[in-house]
Amino acid sequence: MNAEIITQQLEQVRQKAPLVHNITNFVVMNNTANALLALGASPVMAHAVNEVTDMVNIAGALVINMGTLSEHWVEAMLAAGKQAKVNGTPVVFDPVGVGATPYRTEVAQKIIDVCQPSVIRGNGSEIMALLNSNTKTKGVDSTASSESAVDSAKELAGQTGAVVVISGSTDYITDGKEVLEVKNGDTMMTKVTGMGCTATAVIGAFVAAEKDCLKATFAAMAVMSIAGELAVKKSAGPGSLQMNFLDTIYQLSAADIENTFAE
Repeated sequence: MNAEIITQQLEQVRQKAPLVHNITNFVVMNNTANALLALGASPVMAHAVNEVTDMVNIAGALVINMGTLSEHWVEAMLAAGKQAKVNGTPVVFDPVGVGATPYRTEVAQKIIDVCQPSVIRGNGSEIMALLNSNTKTKGVDSTASSESAVDSAKELAGQTGAVVVISGSTDYITDGKEVLEVKNGDTMMTKVTGMGCTATAVIGAFVAAEKDCLKATFAAMAVMSIAGELAVKKSAGPGSLQMNFLDTIYQLSAADIENTFAE
């Protein structure tokens, strides 16, 4: 896939302005909502059990992020995921910190079983932990490179039917057969909390606008990485990067993508 496909997918998101329903964590709510707005999508953060199914009914995609778990939020995630499955609404799952504790691992597996996500995005350790409960993570940080988790990602995609994304210095996107790579980005992005969670939300916007999940997910990760790479060039550090990232993704043009995308 190339820069032209990325540009086409971005324009599709901007034209359709899909509603993305996020059940996400306290740390990243503001970051992800602002990123989705800057991208051209419409975010909603709704996690009350009493309303999640109704919200899913009007959403173009559901994003489930288990960064700050609680019993009631898990109940809401499962209820929303079940309704999304009934509706045929794509579900994007971010198994934050899976492998750090038995509870996280148990919840992640239940979400996959019940909600049957269209896309699963995590770091190398998280993707490996979804296949092997003995794999441990360092809180929410990866102890494995993205490259070392490619075989696990392919196997996970084969087992679940989801497109699986590994975030890292190189991002890998696979449907179990084909493996796509995104080589853009910058290490400074790892110093801003919630960049991975933001990537998951951005994927939600792209799969809401495009039925081909592999193509949409590739374009989402490329836009995220290109915007981050360009924003770093304007930034003195992680603080200004947060602001510059939003400005860059808002202004991102076909020429920016063509000139920056690392094929």
